[in-house]
Amino acid sequence: MRSSLAPGIRLLRALPRDSWYRGLTLVLTFLFYTSFHLSRKPISIVKSELHTNCSSQGRRAPNGTNSSTWCDWAPFDKDNYKELFGALDNAFLVAYAIGMFISGIFGERLPLRYYLSAGMVLSGLFTALFGLAYFWEIHALWYFVLIQICNGLVQTTGWPSVVTCVGNWFGKGKRGLIMGIWNSHTSVGNILGSLIAGVWVSSAWGLSFIVPGIIVAIMGLVCFLFLVEYPEDVDCSPPLHHAASEEKDPDATPSADDGSCVCENAEGATVGPREPAEQPEAISFLGALRIPGVVEFSLCLLFAKLVSYTFLYWLPLYIVNVAHFGAKEAGDLSTLFDVGGILGGILAGLISDYTGGRATTCCVMLIVAAPMLFLYNRVGQSGIASSVAMLIVCGALVNGPYALITTAVSADLGTHECLKGNAKALSTVTAIIDGTGSVGAALGPLLAGLISPSGWNNVFYMLITADVLACLFLARVVYKEVKGWCGCYTRKRGSSVALTHAVVLDGK
Repeated sequence: MRSSLAPGIRLLRALPRDSWYRGLTLVLTFLFYTSFHLSRKPISIVKSELHTNCSSQGRRAPNGTNSSTWCDWAPFDKDNYKELFGALDNAFLVAYAIGMFISGIFGERLPLRYYLSAGMVLSGLFTALFGLAYFWEIHALWYFVLIQICNGLVQTTGWPSVVTCVGNWFGKGKRGLIMGIWNSHTSVGNILGSLIAGVWVSSAWGLSFIVPGIIVAIMGLVCFLFLVEYPEDVDCSPPLHHAASEEKDPDATPSADDGSCVCENAEGATVGPREPAEQPEAISFLGALRIPGVVEFSLCLLFAKLVSYTFLYWLPLYIVNVAHFGAKEAGDLSTLFDVGGILGGILAGLISDYTGGRATTCCVMLIVAAPMLFLYNRVGQSGIASSVAMLIVCGALVNGPYALITTAVSADLGTHECLKGNAKALSTVTAIIDGTGSVGAALGPLLAGLISPSGWNNVFYMLITADVLACLFLARVVYKEVKGWCGCYTRKRGSSVALTHAVVLDGK
Protein backbone atom coordinates (compact mmCIF):
# COMPACT_ATOMS: atom_id res chain seq x y z
CA MET A 1 0.00 0.00 0.00
CA ARG A 2 1.43 3.35 -1.05
CA SER A 3 1.49 6.22 1.44
CA SER A 4 -0.23 9.49 0.63
CA LEU A 5 1.79 12.42 -0.66
CA ALA A 6 3.63 14.26 2.10
CA PRO A 7 1.73 17.36 3.38
CA GLY A 8 4.72 19.61 2.76
CA ILE A 9 5.00 18.48 -0.85
CA ARG A 10 1.27 18.99 -1.37
CA LEU A 11 1.67 22.54 -0.10
CA LEU A 12 4.59 23.19 -2.43
CA ARG A 13 2.69 21.82 -5.43
CA ALA A 14 -0.26 24.05 -4.59
CA LEU A 15 1.84 27.21 -4.86
CA PRO A 16 1.61 28.98 -8.22
CA ARG A 17 4.67 28.91 -10.43
CA ASP A 18 4.93 32.70 -10.25
CA SER A 19 5.14 32.54 -6.46
CA TRP A 20 8.04 30.11 -6.67
CA TYR A 21 10.09 32.47 -8.79
CA ARG A 22 9.15 35.54 -6.79
CA GLY A 23 10.20 33.78 -3.60
CA LEU A 24 13.44 32.65 -5.21
CA THR A 25 14.20 36.21 -6.33
CA LEU A 26 13.55 37.58 -2.83
CA VAL A 27 15.76 34.98 -1.18
CA LEU A 28 18.62 35.29 -3.66
CA THR A 29 18.73 39.11 -3.67
CA PHE A 30 18.48 39.04 0.14
CA LEU A 31 21.53 36.78 0.34
CA PHE A 32 23.46 38.77 -2.25
CA TYR A 33 23.16 42.08 -0.42
CA THR A 34 23.64 40.43 2.94
CA SER A 35 27.05 39.30 1.70
CA PHE A 36 27.87 42.83 0.50
CA HIS A 37 27.22 44.29 3.94
CA LEU A 38 28.91 41.34 5.61
CA SER A 39 32.12 42.42 3.86
CA ARG A 40 31.77 46.08 4.88
CA LYS A 41 31.46 45.53 8.60
CA PRO A 42 34.86 43.99 9.56
CA ILE A 43 36.73 47.32 9.28
CA SER A 44 34.70 48.76 12.18
CA ILE A 45 35.48 45.71 14.33
CA VAL A 46 39.19 45.57 13.48
CA LYS A 47 39.79 49.28 14.14
CA SER A 48 40.06 48.74 17.87
CA GLU A 49 42.68 46.01 17.27
CA LEU A 50 44.79 48.05 14.85
CA HIS A 51 45.19 50.68 17.57
CA THR A 52 44.76 49.54 21.16
CA ASN A 53 46.22 49.96 24.61
CA CYS A 54 48.68 47.07 24.51
CA SER A 55 49.26 47.00 28.26
CA SER A 56 45.53 46.66 28.95
CA GLN A 57 45.49 43.48 26.88
CA GLY A 58 47.68 41.72 29.41
CA ARG A 59 50.47 41.34 26.88
CA ARG A 60 54.11 41.70 27.85
CA ALA A 61 56.09 44.11 25.69
CA PRO A 62 59.47 43.02 24.30
CA ASN A 63 62.53 44.61 25.89
CA GLY A 64 63.14 48.16 24.70
CA THR A 65 59.70 48.46 23.10
CA ASN A 66 57.16 51.19 23.77
CA SER A 67 54.73 49.46 26.13
CA SER A 68 51.68 51.37 24.95
CA THR A 69 51.89 50.93 21.17
CA TRP A 70 54.14 47.96 20.43
CA CYS A 71 51.23 45.64 19.53
CA ASP A 72 49.51 48.17 17.21
CA TRP A 73 49.54 47.80 13.44
CA ALA A 74 51.50 50.56 11.73
CA PRO A 75 50.64 53.09 10.36
CA PHE A 76 47.73 53.19 12.85
CA ASP A 77 50.00 53.19 15.91
CA LYS A 78 50.33 56.99 16.09
CA ASP A 79 48.17 59.57 17.86
CA ASN A 80 46.44 60.47 14.57
CA TYR A 81 44.92 56.98 14.25
CA LYS A 82 41.34 58.30 14.32
CA GLU A 83 42.02 60.55 11.35
CA LEU A 84 43.60 57.63 9.49
CA PHE A 85 40.60 55.42 10.22
CA GLY A 86 38.37 58.22 8.98
CA ALA A 87 40.44 58.37 5.79
CA LEU A 88 39.92 54.63 5.24
CA ASP A 89 36.18 54.94 5.71
CA ASN A 90 36.06 57.98 3.47
CA ALA A 91 38.07 56.31 0.71
CA PHE A 92 35.48 53.54 0.49
CA LEU A 93 32.41 55.75 0.87
CA VAL A 94 33.46 58.56 -1.50
CA ALA A 95 34.30 55.99 -4.16
CA TYR A 96 30.95 54.32 -3.47
CA ALA A 97 29.06 57.62 -3.73
CA ILE A 98 30.73 58.62 -7.01
CA GLY A 99 30.40 55.16 -8.49
CA MET A 100 26.73 54.87 -7.53
CA PHE A 101 25.66 57.69 -9.85
CA ILE A 102 27.36 55.88 -12.72
CA SER A 103 26.34 52.38 -11.68
CA GLY A 104 22.63 52.89 -12.26
CA ILE A 105 23.28 53.98 -15.84
CA PHE A 106 25.33 50.84 -16.53
CA GLY A 107 22.81 48.71 -14.68
CA GLU A 108 20.07 49.70 -17.15
CA ARG A 109 22.19 48.94 -20.19
CA LEU A 110 23.91 45.68 -19.15
CA PRO A 111 22.45 42.29 -18.18
CA LEU A 112 21.96 42.58 -14.42
CA ARG A 113 22.98 38.99 -13.76
CA TYR A 114 26.42 39.50 -15.35
CA TYR A 115 26.82 42.96 -13.85
CA LEU A 116 25.96 41.88 -10.31
CA SER A 117 27.97 38.64 -10.47
CA ALA A 118 31.12 40.44 -11.61
CA GLY A 119 30.71 43.07 -8.89
CA MET A 120 30.38 40.45 -6.16
CA VAL A 121 33.42 38.45 -7.28
CA LEU A 122 35.56 41.60 -7.48
CA SER A 123 34.28 42.80 -4.10
CA GLY A 124 35.28 39.48 -2.59
CA LEU A 125 38.74 39.84 -4.09
CA PHE A 126 39.35 43.35 -2.72
CA THR A 127 37.95 42.46 0.71
CA ALA A 128 40.33 39.51 0.91
CA LEU A 129 43.26 41.65 -0.26
CA PHE A 130 42.70 43.99 2.69
CA GLY A 131 43.01 41.05 5.07
CA LEU A 132 46.06 39.64 3.29
CA ALA A 133 47.95 42.73 4.45
CA TYR A 134 48.16 40.99 7.84
CA PHE A 135 49.89 37.93 6.44
CA TRP A 136 52.00 39.87 3.94
CA GLU A 137 53.13 42.35 6.66
CA ILE A 138 51.98 45.40 4.69
CA HIS A 139 52.06 48.69 6.64
CA ALA A 140 51.72 51.24 3.83
CA LEU A 141 48.69 53.50 4.19
CA TRP A 142 48.32 53.86 0.41
CA TYR A 143 47.71 50.11 0.10
CA PHE A 144 44.74 50.16 2.49
CA VAL A 145 43.32 53.32 0.90
CA LEU A 146 43.63 51.92 -2.63
CA ILE A 147 41.90 48.68 -1.65
CA GLN A 148 39.07 50.65 -0.04
CA ILE A 149 38.61 52.79 -3.17
CA CYS A 150 38.48 49.77 -5.47
CA ASN A 151 36.09 47.95 -3.17
CA GLY A 152 33.83 50.99 -2.93
CA LEU A 153 33.59 51.23 -6.71
CA VAL A 154 32.77 47.57 -7.37
CA GLN A 155 30.21 47.42 -4.55
CA THR A 156 28.08 50.00 -6.37
CA THR A 157 26.96 47.17 -8.65
CA GLY A 158 24.93 45.72 -5.79
CA TRP A 159 22.15 48.04 -4.71
CA PRO A 160 20.71 49.21 -8.07
CA SER A 161 20.81 45.62 -9.32
CA VAL A 162 19.00 43.96 -6.41
CA VAL A 163 16.36 46.71 -6.09
CA THR A 164 15.71 46.57 -9.83
CA CYS A 165 15.29 42.79 -9.72
CA VAL A 166 12.85 42.97 -6.82
CA GLY A 167 11.00 45.86 -8.46
CA ASN A 168 10.71 43.83 -11.67
CA TRP A 169 9.01 40.98 -9.79
CA PHE A 170 6.77 42.80 -7.30
CA GLY A 171 4.02 45.36 -7.78
CA LYS A 172 3.12 48.24 -5.50
CA GLY A 173 0.45 46.49 -3.36
CA LYS A 174 2.30 45.68 -0.13
CA ARG A 175 5.72 46.77 -1.31
CA GLY A 176 6.53 48.64 1.91
CA LEU A 177 6.07 45.56 4.11
CA ILE A 178 7.71 43.16 1.67
CA MET A 179 10.71 45.40 1.14
CA GLY A 180 10.85 46.29 4.83
CA ILE A 181 11.34 42.62 5.63
CA TRP A 182 13.62 42.11 2.64
CA ASN A 183 15.75 45.13 3.54
CA SER A 184 16.75 43.45 6.81
CA HIS A 185 19.61 42.04 4.71
CA THR A 186 21.53 45.21 5.57
CA SER A 187 21.31 44.58 9.29
CA VAL A 188 21.70 40.80 8.97
CA GLY A 189 24.88 41.39 6.95
CA ASN A 190 26.19 43.80 9.57
CA ILE A 191 25.45 41.32 12.36
CA LEU A 192 27.10 38.40 10.57
CA GLY A 193 30.05 40.58 9.57
CA SER A 194 30.54 41.63 13.20
CA LEU A 195 30.33 38.07 14.50
CA ILE A 196 32.65 36.65 11.83
CA ALA A 197 35.19 39.43 12.27
CA GLY A 198 35.02 39.02 16.05
CA VAL A 199 36.19 35.42 15.83
CA TRP A 200 39.65 36.38 14.55
CA VAL A 201 39.97 40.06 15.52
CA SER A 202 42.32 39.40 18.46
CA SER A 203 44.27 36.48 16.97
CA ALA A 204 44.66 36.98 13.21
CA TRP A 205 42.65 40.00 12.10
CA GLY A 206 43.40 39.34 8.45
CA LEU A 207 40.95 36.43 8.49
CA SER A 208 38.24 38.90 9.57
CA PHE A 209 38.40 40.17 5.97
CA ILE A 210 39.44 37.06 4.04
CA VAL A 211 36.51 34.90 5.19
CA PRO A 212 33.84 37.52 4.29
CA GLY A 213 35.62 38.07 0.96
CA ILE A 214 35.33 34.37 0.13
CA ILE A 215 31.65 34.40 1.06
CA VAL A 216 30.91 37.37 -1.25
CA ALA A 217 32.75 35.72 -4.15
CA ILE A 218 30.82 32.46 -3.68
CA MET A 219 27.52 34.35 -3.67
CA GLY A 220 28.62 36.00 -6.93
CA LEU A 221 28.84 32.54 -8.47
CA VAL A 222 25.38 31.68 -7.12
CA CYS A 223 24.06 34.90 -8.70
CA PHE A 224 25.49 33.93 -12.08
CA LEU A 225 23.89 30.48 -11.90
CA PHE A 226 20.41 31.25 -10.59
CA LEU A 227 19.30 34.91 -10.81
CA VAL A 228 16.28 35.65 -13.06
CA GLU A 229 15.97 39.35 -13.94
CA TYR A 230 12.47 39.57 -15.44
CA PRO A 231 9.31 37.48 -14.97
CA GLU A 232 8.95 37.32 -18.75
CA ASP A 233 12.27 35.46 -19.01
CA VAL A 234 10.67 32.37 -17.41
CA ASP A 235 7.15 32.90 -18.78
CA CYS A 236 5.79 34.30 -15.53
CA SER A 237 3.22 37.07 -15.20
CA PRO A 238 4.65 40.58 -14.78
CA PRO A 239 3.61 42.64 -11.72
CA LEU A 240 0.80 45.14 -11.97
CA HIS A 241 2.90 48.19 -12.78
CA HIS A 242 4.30 46.39 -15.86
CA ALA A 243 0.92 45.32 -17.18
CA ALA A 244 -0.23 47.09 -20.30
CA SER A 245 -3.82 47.09 -19.12
CA GLU A 246 -3.11 48.97 -15.90
CA GLU A 247 -5.45 51.92 -15.41
CA LYS A 248 -5.56 54.57 -12.74
CA ASP A 249 -8.66 54.52 -10.54
CA PRO A 250 -10.31 57.93 -10.94
CA ASP A 251 -11.71 57.73 -7.40
CA ALA A 252 -8.42 56.68 -5.78
CA THR A 253 -6.73 58.95 -3.28
CA PRO A 254 -3.77 60.70 -4.88
CA SER A 255 -0.41 59.78 -3.41
CA ALA A 256 2.01 62.37 -2.12
CA ASP A 257 4.19 62.21 -5.18
CA ASP A 258 1.33 62.35 -7.68
CA GLY A 259 1.87 64.97 -10.30
CA SER A 260 2.67 65.26 -13.91
CA CYS A 261 6.20 64.91 -15.07
CA VAL A 262 7.81 64.73 -18.45
CA CYS A 263 10.46 62.04 -18.71
CA GLU A 264 13.39 62.02 -21.05
CA ASN A 265 15.05 59.19 -22.88
CA ALA A 266 18.79 58.45 -22.90
CA GLU A 267 19.38 61.07 -25.59
CA GLY A 268 17.63 63.74 -23.55
CA ALA A 269 14.64 64.04 -25.88
CA THR A 270 11.26 64.60 -24.30
CA VAL A 271 8.92 61.68 -24.75
CA GLY A 272 5.27 61.25 -23.98
CA PRO A 273 3.37 58.21 -22.71
CA ARG A 274 4.47 55.06 -24.48
CA GLU A 275 2.24 52.60 -26.21
CA PRO A 276 2.49 49.09 -24.78
CA ALA A 277 3.95 47.78 -28.04
CA GLU A 278 6.87 50.19 -27.97
CA GLN A 279 10.21 49.07 -26.56
CA PRO A 280 10.98 51.34 -23.57
CA GLU A 281 14.25 53.22 -23.55
CA ALA A 282 16.52 53.86 -20.60
CA ILE A 283 15.70 57.16 -18.90
CA SER A 284 18.26 59.95 -18.73
CA PHE A 285 19.80 61.21 -15.49
CA LEU A 286 17.97 64.55 -15.71
CA GLY A 287 14.77 62.80 -16.69
CA ALA A 288 14.95 60.71 -13.51
CA LEU A 289 15.53 63.84 -11.41
CA ARG A 290 12.29 65.31 -12.75
CA ILE A 291 10.19 62.51 -11.31
CA PRO A 292 8.24 64.07 -8.37
CA GLY A 293 9.82 63.21 -5.03
CA VAL A 294 13.21 62.01 -6.26
CA VAL A 295 15.10 65.15 -5.19
CA GLU A 296 13.40 65.44 -1.79
CA PHE A 297 13.93 61.81 -0.81
CA SER A 298 17.50 61.86 -2.13
CA LEU A 299 18.45 64.81 0.08
CA CYS A 300 16.64 63.31 3.06
CA LEU A 301 18.57 60.08 2.58
CA LEU A 302 21.84 62.02 2.47
CA PHE A 303 21.43 62.98 6.13
CA ALA A 304 19.66 59.78 7.23
CA LYS A 305 22.48 57.68 5.80
CA LEU A 306 25.04 59.99 7.39
CA VAL A 307 23.70 58.98 10.79
CA SER A 308 23.37 55.29 9.96
CA TYR A 309 26.87 54.90 8.53
CA THR A 310 28.47 56.82 11.36
CA PHE A 311 27.08 54.15 13.67
CA LEU A 312 28.13 51.41 11.25
CA TYR A 313 31.78 52.47 11.23
CA TRP A 314 32.27 54.06 14.66
CA LEU A 315 29.89 52.40 17.13
CA PRO A 316 32.26 49.58 18.20
CA LEU A 317 35.09 52.05 18.81
CA TYR A 318 32.71 54.35 20.71
CA ILE A 319 31.69 51.44 22.97
CA VAL A 320 35.35 50.53 23.55
CA ASN A 321 36.27 54.12 24.46
CA VAL A 322 33.22 54.98 26.57
CA ALA A 323 32.10 51.66 28.09
CA HIS A 324 35.63 50.17 28.12
CA PHE A 325 34.69 46.81 26.60
CA GLY A 326 37.13 44.67 24.65
CA ALA A 327 37.13 44.62 20.84
CA LYS A 328 35.10 41.41 20.54
CA GLU A 329 32.58 42.38 23.23
CA ALA A 330 32.08 45.82 21.66
CA GLY A 331 31.57 44.26 18.25
CA ASP A 332 28.99 41.82 19.61
CA LEU A 333 27.15 44.58 21.49
CA SER A 334 27.08 46.80 18.38
CA THR A 335 25.01 44.17 16.56
CA LEU A 336 22.03 45.19 18.70
CA PHE A 337 21.87 48.44 16.73
CA ASP A 338 21.35 46.33 13.61
CA VAL A 339 18.76 44.16 15.38
CA GLY A 340 16.85 47.39 15.97
CA GLY A 341 17.38 48.25 12.32
CA ILE A 342 15.60 45.06 11.25
CA LEU A 343 12.60 45.89 13.46
CA GLY A 344 12.58 49.51 12.31
CA GLY A 345 12.64 48.63 8.61
CA ILE A 346 9.72 46.22 8.97
CA LEU A 347 7.75 48.68 11.12
CA ALA A 348 8.33 51.57 8.70
CA GLY A 349 7.22 49.45 5.74
CA LEU A 350 4.10 48.22 7.53
CA ILE A 351 3.03 51.69 8.68
CA SER A 352 3.69 53.30 5.30
CA ASP A 353 1.66 50.60 3.53
CA TYR A 354 -1.25 51.10 5.91
CA THR A 355 -1.24 54.90 5.81
CA GLY A 356 0.05 55.45 2.28
CA GLY A 357 2.43 58.06 3.71
CA ARG A 358 6.01 57.08 3.00
CA ALA A 359 7.39 60.57 3.72
CA THR A 360 5.30 61.07 6.86
CA THR A 361 6.45 57.73 8.26
CA CYS A 362 10.09 58.66 7.67
CA CYS A 363 9.67 62.13 9.14
CA VAL A 364 8.02 60.93 12.36
CA MET A 365 10.70 58.31 12.97
CA LEU A 366 13.49 60.83 12.35
CA ILE A 367 11.92 63.33 14.74
CA VAL A 368 11.71 60.73 17.52
CA ALA A 369 15.26 59.53 16.76
CA ALA A 370 16.84 62.89 17.64
CA PRO A 371 16.06 62.85 21.41
CA MET A 372 16.77 59.10 21.54
CA LEU A 373 20.30 59.70 20.24
CA PHE A 374 20.81 62.34 22.90
CA LEU A 375 19.62 59.95 25.61
CA TYR A 376 21.80 57.11 24.37
CA ASN A 377 24.90 59.26 24.61
CA ARG A 378 23.93 60.45 28.11
CA VAL A 379 22.63 57.31 29.79
CA GLY A 380 23.17 54.51 27.29
CA GLN A 381 26.46 53.41 28.84
CA SER A 382 25.30 53.52 32.47
CA GLY A 383 24.57 49.79 32.49
CA ILE A 384 24.30 46.79 30.20
CA ALA A 385 20.48 46.78 30.32
CA SER A 386 20.15 50.45 29.34
CA SER A 387 22.78 50.01 26.64
CA VAL A 388 20.94 47.07 25.09
CA ALA A 389 17.56 48.82 25.16
CA MET A 390 18.84 52.12 23.79
CA LEU A 391 20.84 50.46 21.00
CA ILE A 392 17.76 48.59 19.77
CA VAL A 393 15.53 51.68 19.96
CA CYS A 394 18.07 53.94 18.24
CA GLY A 395 18.74 51.31 15.59
CA ALA A 396 15.03 51.05 14.78
CA LEU A 397 14.50 54.82 14.56
CA VAL A 398 17.68 55.55 12.59
CA ASN A 399 17.54 52.65 10.13
CA GLY A 400 13.76 52.57 9.65
CA PRO A 401 13.58 55.68 7.41
CA TYR A 402 16.86 54.75 5.70
CA ALA A 403 15.48 51.29 4.87
CA LEU A 404 12.14 52.63 3.64
CA ILE A 405 13.68 55.25 1.33
CA THR A 406 16.24 52.92 -0.24
CA THR A 407 13.67 50.19 -0.92
CA ALA A 408 9.94 50.90 -1.20
CA VAL A 409 10.29 54.63 -1.95
CA SER A 410 12.98 54.01 -4.59
CA ALA A 411 10.87 51.30 -6.21
CA ASP A 412 7.74 53.50 -6.09
CA LEU A 413 9.51 56.42 -7.74
CA GLY A 414 11.28 54.17 -10.25
CA THR A 415 7.87 52.90 -11.40
CA HIS A 416 6.10 56.26 -11.12
CA GLU A 417 2.93 56.63 -13.19
CA CYS A 418 4.58 59.22 -15.47
CA LEU A 419 6.91 56.47 -16.70
CA LYS A 420 3.99 54.44 -18.04
CA GLY A 421 5.45 51.09 -17.04
CA ASN A 422 9.02 51.75 -18.20
CA ALA A 423 10.91 49.55 -15.72
CA LYS A 424 14.24 50.66 -17.18
CA ALA A 425 14.06 53.83 -15.08
CA LEU A 426 14.17 51.87 -11.82
CA SER A 427 17.93 51.30 -11.78
CA THR A 428 18.74 54.97 -12.48
CA VAL A 429 16.27 56.29 -9.88
CA THR A 430 17.60 53.85 -7.29
CA ALA A 431 21.18 54.85 -8.07
CA ILE A 432 20.39 58.58 -7.79
CA ILE A 433 18.67 58.20 -4.42
CA ASP A 434 21.24 55.84 -2.92
CA GLY A 435 24.14 57.70 -4.55
CA THR A 436 23.04 60.95 -2.90
CA GLY A 437 22.62 59.08 0.36
CA SER A 438 26.12 57.68 -0.06
CA VAL A 439 27.51 61.21 -0.05
CA GLY A 440 26.13 61.49 3.48
CA ALA A 441 27.48 58.03 4.26
CA ALA A 442 30.92 59.30 3.29
CA LEU A 443 30.59 62.54 5.27
CA GLY A 444 29.37 60.92 8.49
CA PRO A 445 32.37 58.71 9.32
CA LEU A 446 34.75 61.43 8.09
CA LEU A 447 33.19 64.04 10.36
CA ALA A 448 33.15 61.56 13.23
CA GLY A 449 36.88 61.00 12.79
CA LEU A 450 37.55 64.75 12.80
CA ILE A 451 35.16 65.60 15.65
CA SER A 452 35.71 62.65 18.02
CA PRO A 453 39.09 63.93 19.35
CA SER A 454 37.15 66.90 20.81
CA GLY A 455 34.72 64.55 22.57
CA TRP A 456 32.01 62.06 21.68
CA ASN A 457 29.32 64.52 22.78
CA ASN A 458 30.10 66.67 19.75
CA VAL A 459 29.75 63.65 17.46
CA PHE A 460 26.24 63.04 18.76
CA TYR A 461 25.32 66.70 18.36
CA MET A 462 26.36 66.35 14.71
CA LEU A 463 24.16 63.26 14.32
CA ILE A 464 21.15 64.98 15.90
CA THR A 465 21.58 67.96 13.58
CA ALA A 466 21.66 65.62 10.58
CA ASP A 467 18.40 64.01 11.73
CA VAL A 468 16.67 67.38 11.91
CA LEU A 469 17.90 68.35 8.42
CA ALA A 470 16.63 65.06 7.02
CA CYS A 471 13.15 65.93 8.33
CA LEU A 472 13.23 69.40 6.81
CA PHE A 473 13.92 68.11 3.30
CA LEU A 474 10.79 65.96 3.49
CA ALA A 475 8.55 68.83 4.66
CA ARG A 476 7.02 69.53 1.22
CA VAL A 477 6.25 65.87 0.51
CA VAL A 478 4.78 65.40 4.00
CA TYR A 479 2.57 68.44 3.43
CA LYS A 480 1.27 66.93 0.17
CA GLU A 481 0.58 63.61 1.88
CA VAL A 482 -1.34 65.23 4.72
CA LYS A 483 -3.21 67.41 2.22
CA GLY A 484 -4.12 64.28 0.28
CA TRP A 485 -5.48 62.62 3.42
CA CYS A 486 -7.55 65.70 4.26
CA GLY A 487 -8.86 65.87 0.70
CA CYS A 488 -9.81 62.21 0.85
CA TYR A 489 -11.68 62.75 4.13
CA THR A 490 -13.50 65.79 2.65
CA ARG A 491 -14.56 63.86 -0.48
CA LYS A 492 -15.80 60.92 1.58
CA ARG A 493 -17.70 63.24 3.92
CA GLY A 494 -19.17 65.10 0.94
CA SER A 495 -20.28 61.83 -0.65
CA SER A 496 -21.93 60.81 2.62
CA VAL A 497 -23.83 64.12 2.86
CA ALA A 498 -24.93 63.86 -0.77
CA LEU A 499 -26.18 60.34 -0.17
CA THR A 500 -28.16 61.51 2.88
CA HIS A 501 -29.80 64.29 0.84
CA ALA A 502 -30.69 61.83 -1.90
CA VAL A 503 -32.31 59.47 0.60
CA VAL A 504 -34.36 62.30 2.15
CA LEU A 505 -35.51 63.62 -1.23
CA ASP A 506 -36.42 60.11 -2.30
CA GLY A 507 -38.69 59.83 0.71
CA LYS A 508 -36.91 56.84 2.22
